[in-house]
Amino acid sequence: MADTLTPHAPARAAQARSYGDTGRPPRRAAGRLGTAAKRSLAVVLLLALWEALPRTGVVDRVFLPPLSEDLAAGYDLLRGGELLDHVGASLGRSLAGFALAIAAAIPLGLLIGWYKPVADFLSPVLELFRNTSPVALLPVFTLILGIGETSKIAFVFYACSWPILLNTVSGVKTVDALLVKSARSMGLSPVRLFQKVLFPAAVPAIFTGVRLAGAYSILVLLFAEMVGAKAGLGYLINAAQSNFRIQDMYAGIITISLIGLLFNQLLVLLERRFSTWRTT
Repeated sequence: MADTLTPHAPARAAQARSYGDTGRPPRRAAGRLGTAAKRSLAVVLLLALWEALPRTGVVDRVFLPPLSEDLAAGYDLLRGGELLDHVGASLGRSLAGFALAIAAAIPLGLLIGWYKPVADFLSPVLELFRNTSPVALLPVFTLILGIGETSKIAFVFYACSWPILLNTVSGVKTVDALLVKSARSMGLSPVRLFQKVLFPAAVPAIFTGVRLAGAYSILVLLFAEMVGAKAGLGYLINAAQSNFRIQDMYAGIITISLIGLLFNQLLVLLERRFSTWRTT
């Protein structure tokens, strides 16, 4: 009897393993869905209040229309092509200034953080400008560069440079000194030391500055587009408010929030890509 049952044992074991393997992914997926639901609960409640409070008369729906009406207005703007034109104008300016800030601030921050003479020479100027609000300098940019695209891109570039620069300097200065000494004792040249030790250790701080700058690139641009612009989300919001098109105004605000959220998630993915060494 035992001999007749024995050949079926491997099959039953394989079947049990198959059930176990197929059971794990659904449990993992359910766990992830539960975590996502918990994290999004506050947002769902906020959107529900946005819809309910104006409809129940708790707040004046003239000044805060229900969310559904704002989304409908955004859809009408999107269908007519107006929203895409404004988004394209804003993204072009924002990304141009943001890219220029990355290209200039990261090398300068690495230089300041690594070479003390450069830091001693530039620190007074950096301290002066880092404490000056970019918004306060908007009239200066407008007077010198006019109201065209150049002033808006330069304004975004200026605002984005500071978080990237300061976080890069901080990241370089906080590299473990013992790690640097160990690398030098192994005979690494300055270039290899920078490539293998300094820059990888500073990447998390650099990306913190880049993510902050990504948010600034959109926020400060709104101020610039409210002054002398003919297109852009800032212009859309300002023009809608002036003409009392309140739903269109909120549609522009929602669009900015979504763009900022997507931009931040993209930067998070890039940070994980360039920081894989931290988990390996």
